[in-house]
Amino acid sequence: MSPALEALMQADGTPYSGKGVMLEPFVHQVGGHSCVLRFGEQTICKPLIPREHQFYKNLPLEMRKFTPQYKGVVSVSFEEDEEGNLCLIAYPLHSESVDLENKDPSADCQEPKSKMLKWSNKKQSPLLQEKENYSKDRVRNKWFLYILYVLYFSLEKGNVVSQIKHNPWSLKCHQQHLQRMKENAKHRNQYKFILLENLTWRYRVPCVLDLKMGTRQHGDDASEEKKANQIRKCQQSTSASIGVRLCGMQVYQSDSGQLMFMNKYHGRKLTLAGFKEALYQFFHNGRRLRHELLSPVLRRLREMQAALEACESYRFYSSSLLIIYDGDPPRTPARPRHRGGEEAGGLSGSGSSHSSHGAGEVSSPEVDVRMIDFAHTTCRHYGEDSVVHEGQDSGFIFGLQNLITIISQLEEHSTD
Repeated sequence: MSPALEALMQADGTPYSGKGVMLEPFVHQVGGHSCVLRFGEQTICKPLIPREHQFYKNLPLEMRKFTPQYKGVVSVSFEEDEEGNLCLIAYPLHSESVDLENKDPSADCQEPKSKMLKWSNKKQSPLLQEKENYSKDRVRNKWFLYILYVLYFSLEKGNVVSQIKHNPWSLKCHQQHLQRMKENAKHRNQYKFILLENLTWRYRVPCVLDLKMGTRQHGDDASEEKKANQIRKCQQSTSASIGVRLCGMQVYQSDSGQLMFMNKYHGRKLTLAGFKEALYQFFHNGRRLRHELLSPVLRRLREMQAALEACESYRFYSSSLLIIYDGDPPRTPARPRHRGGEEAGGLSGSGSSHSSHGAGEVSSPEVDVRMIDFAHTTCRHYGEDSVVHEGQDSGFIFGLQNLITIISQLEEHSTD
């Protein structure tokens, strides 16, 4: 197999059977509509969008600590296992030299079947050989059972769910993506996915906040209908007034031992006061405000602001900001700080629910703040773009400044 992919799998602890890597649901996705899958412990993958792929391959050095690490591209196929279940399997590409940036995103970055079969030397699935016998009744995917187990909670009726262990939003994205792939299986079966760092892998119970940044969300190439729709969403949410809105959230409640979720539909309805309350909820574990997290988050946000102010002509339309911390931090000494992460100062244990049990000190909390989702990013280096912007991305920076102000106020009030 590809030496690069083999090394990545070994570093990830991903078993390799000679038949590719089976992709699994990534249950910590809290926002967005693109399907994110788990490749291994330290790596996720998502459908390749040429513009986003170009961004990661040409990332400015000053931005690398604020984005997930880019790990390459794989070809993903929709296959049937020995038991008749449908699975997504990742295979290495022979080369990334193909001009992906010039392809139509709607083509879904199809990979020629000959390339896949040449590498895998694997007999094509009977499901794909007998397309005329393809039947929805045969779709007994293990993922669908997993999804259905969780999705009896309605995302539309209950925007905040606190009695389940897996995020319903991520599983909704998986269900929709699998349905699309299933419908297209008669016509093609290979797709390109990009591999990215799994930002949650070091955390026992990841608490994740997804914030849509900027006062404008539509790309320069958006249709008039798409443009009008995105402008309306901004005007009807906190995006227009403060340059940021809540897109998704999961936070651990130590009093109940459960995760609480909030989705993008709820986030769009929030007023400024509601947005501030949601931020408070994100840093609250059900017993107390995790005030020790606020200072390192603020430090990372200010560093990011300085880096963005130095980025000439970039526009990060529709990009998000992720804030991540551990909802159930270990009591052992802190693990080594990972790329892009931030360790807070020592926790005294005062007011901590962990400090009175006599089993050692809680380690210094680790937080992470990153930018994600670059499908509509542009800059002057993208030679094919008809619009070239000058200066900084003032909308994104405006959102960062307001976020810094709100979290600073939260920090001040937490010490009163």
